[in-house]
Amino acid sequence: MAKRVFAILLLSLGLSACESNGNENDANANKPIPSATATVTPMPAASPSAEAGASSAQLKAGDKVKVNVNGSAKEATVVSVDEKIGKVTVKIAADGKEMTLPITDVVRQ
Repeated sequence: MAKRVFAILLLSLGLSACESNGNENDANANKPIPSATATVTPMPAASPSAEAGASSAQLKAGDKVKVNVNGSAKEATVVSVDEKIGKVTVKIAADGKEMTLPITDVVRQ
């Protein structure tokens, strides 16, 4: 008698384990459902001309600056600023070379 009860118990547990239930085994159960009222507005990226405009207002011809050239900072003088493309032409103080660099590589002293 005990063997029969035990067999029926194992059989019922085995069947209930294999039985699929709607949302219990759903892989997407933890993901939120997007609603129609939620709207996401993308943030506009800053344009290079906006960054160049802010930086070029600070830099002008004749300013003493430090520039990053090959990973080292060197003293230089600003020759010209091109705000449309975001570049600065500088003259390196140590060797007298003129270089055109991005505004991000130039730091005002």
